[in-house]
Amino acid sequence: MDWDIALLSARIFLGRLPKAMPGSEKDTPERLALGKRLYFERGISLNKNKSCNDCHLLSPNHAGADISPTSQGATGISGKRNSPTVINAGFQSMQFWDGRAPDLAAQAKGPILNPIEMALRTPEEVLERLRTTPGYPEAFRRAFPDDPAPITFDRVAEAIAAFERTLIAPGRFDLLLDGQRDALAVREKRGLTKFIQYRCVECHTWATVGGRLFQKLGRHHPYDNTRDVGLYEITKQEEDRYVFKVPMLRNVTRTAPYFHDGRVATLKEAVRLMGRLQLDLRLTSRDISDLIAFLHTLEGNPPPVEELR
Repeated sequence: MDWDIALLSARIFLGRLPKAMPGSEKDTPERLALGKRLYFERGISLNKNKSCNDCHLLSPNHAGADISPTSQGATGISGKRNSPTVINAGFQSMQFWDGRAPDLAAQAKGPILNPIEMALRTPEEVLERLRTTPGYPEAFRRAFPDDPAPITFDRVAEAIAAFERTLIAPGRFDLLLDGQRDALAVREKRGLTKFIQYRCVECHTWATVGGRLFQKLGRHHPYDNTRDVGLYEITKQEEDRYVFKVPMLRNVTRTAPYFHDGRVATLKEAVRLMGRLQLDLRLTSRDISDLIAFLHTLEGNPPPVEELR
């Protein structure tokens, strides 16, 4: 494929990461400050030992995820699915591997009440802890000044989502689409060309390079983990068996291990498996290296976040 055609295809099917996330129009500094505090708040977990940040670490070395196949919750039990990155997550059209939450606010509620994750039992238990923690009543009043009783579970989720909407991280790929034709090295351009030529872009689409569609894992050859049936758990429709949200590839080079179960340790193996399982291709070593070179151009860091404890 000619480079100019590949670049035009990238502009059409992928595109530059937007400067703001959907829903950020009403976010205020006070709401962002509250959301950041809640994101790092371990007091809203059963044993006061887990926060959002413990599974979605915002240090540059972790890029909004963690290094475990599946994360350990408040009671020491690990879940069955890998924790995806929270960076750029609000640009996705759905949240969770099975897409059961439509946006960041809906997603934020899930882990707090999940018995394996943060493990609080009811929304009221969450609110009582916040009402009795110094600083939170006033912080909620500042964040939601028009609400006479602002400490609600919906407001908790809205504030966390507001903070997460600041976690935008474009990469060198975006510079290319901005017109800097030398933003990518020769090998990275070759990888982008193959990414389009091999039809990876059919599922890993839009500016997020994924996170917008559902797809069956194992279109041509079955994946060896058949215990997690994916979207089928929710819909009970046979066609949804082993269907998952197509993962976003922004910062994928920093967020090992891979797949919904975290069983794939390296990006090299993940790319090889994707070629085989989804495209019925036996990618060569050079193909894999070129594709990974392109994926490195999707790395980006959001504005630095000072960890709160």
